Amino acid sequence: MFLDHEEDDYNLSLSKFESMLKTNKVLFFDSEEFEEIILHYLDIGKTSLAKKALKLGLEQHPKSIGLKLVQVEMLIFEDKLEIAEKLLNELYSLEPNNEEIYIQKANIYSKRDDHEKAVELLTEALEFTEDYTDIYNLIGMEYLFMDNFELAKTNFIKCLEEDLEDQSAIYNVVYCFEFLDQNEAAIEYLKKYVDKNPYSEIAWHQKGRLYYGLKEYENAVRAFEFATYIDDEFIGAFMEKGKALERLKRYEEAIESFTKTIELDDPISYALLRIGKCNEKLGNKKEALAFYNKTVHEDPLLDKGWIAITDFYVRQKNYVKALHYTNKALAIDDQNQAYWKRYATINKAMDLYKEAEYGFRKAVELGDSQLDTWLFWVDILQHLGEFDTAVLTLMQAAEYFPEEYEIEYRLAGLNFLLKENEKGSFHLSNGLRLNFKNHTIIEELFPKVWALKKVQSYISKHKD
Repeated sequence: MFLDHEEDDYNLSLSKFESMLKTNKVLFFDSEEFEEIILHYLDIGKTSLAKKALKLGLEQHPKSIGLKLVQVEMLIFEDKLEIAEKLLNELYSLEPNNEEIYIQKANIYSKRDDHEKAVELLTEALEFTEDYTDIYNLIGMEYLFMDNFELAKTNFIKCLEEDLEDQSAIYNVVYCFEFLDQNEAAIEYLKKYVDKNPYSEIAWHQKGRLYYGLKEYENAVRAFEFATYIDDEFIGAFMEKGKALERLKRYEEAIESFTKTIELDDPISYALLRIGKCNEKLGNKKEALAFYNKTVHEDPLLDKGWIAITDFYVRQKNYVKALHYTNKALAIDDQNQAYWKRYATINKAMDLYKEAEYGFRKAVELGDSQLDTWLFWVDILQHLGEFDTAVLTLMQAAEYFPEEYEIEYRLAGLNFLLKENEKGSFHLSNGLRLNFKNHTIIEELFPKVWALKKVQSYISKHKD
């Protein structure tokens, strides 16, 4: 009841202030009302109204320290740091024990990237504050700016010691543990935390995330379940639980968990995709395809959706349908290297080599850095009889993959085909040195070269 009364007073103050602006009548507000009004407008991004409220507030309460501190906050927000600092020095002479003065001074130093000085000022503020949680949080953030994750973690833990319900501090503590690659230690910390605060759905969710990262999927599922017991509308926990169940190959349960996220909110394309994947694993091909189609309908820009449909049809060896959906995806985003690689692979399977060559080339141009993409491209060029281009492409690939035997054997075969015997021998020697066991690549890709006596003789010598 008391909180409702405070809320009514707050809304009344806002209505009264806005009415005053419309009628141009000057009404009286106490300084705290003005502070709440100003901060409200700042929170919703209405800076001009916040400034009007501040101006009127200072006219009615020229000696209000609280209003002047709000003025300082606005000056800092506008990067008027020197004016803000001058005003803070004046306020300090009036109230040297006001922790807000230290906080705002620290804010100025933080803006100037002097985070050590900011920490020093915030540490002084601890002597005068009753809200230790806020100060420890600010100190933690300053240490994050300095990339000192150990001290940041220490201060966020202090936040939680002061206020177990501080959700942002839980996220920040876990973030520090993870950045320091201390996932097991993070789990141990959260175990102790939930002993004190067992109804923190955030802590259980974070614990589940950490278990998932360590591939302890059973423990992850249990943690996510606790999170959903506490908050049965926690979409993130249902989503993560579904992912962990999918890893455990408990596909029916995973579908239930992903479906719950759709029931709680508008369909999430990722959830639709995962339901499709689970159905496919269960052999429910019709349902899988339906969900893949729902995925791309919900979010046409989600490349994983288009890839799922394409790969589905490739697995069915229905290359016409696969190519149809790949072309639809490319019509939406022709800068996606994954689409071009599939376009090339499907065309290759259909013996459409010129189209396949174009697709692999586009994939590489757009940044595909996988060795197999280069090799597929080169093998297509060879099939098309474009030996010189294939050699140039392999030389370019060798810059990214030096000492790669598959490249060396191909360079050997192509150079022998081009009658560049010296170069062929050089690359054959490299290939044999790097991986003698797989020298039969020559036989598979270049049967004419394999039949050459000089090549067989060269391989025999290296065998010894």
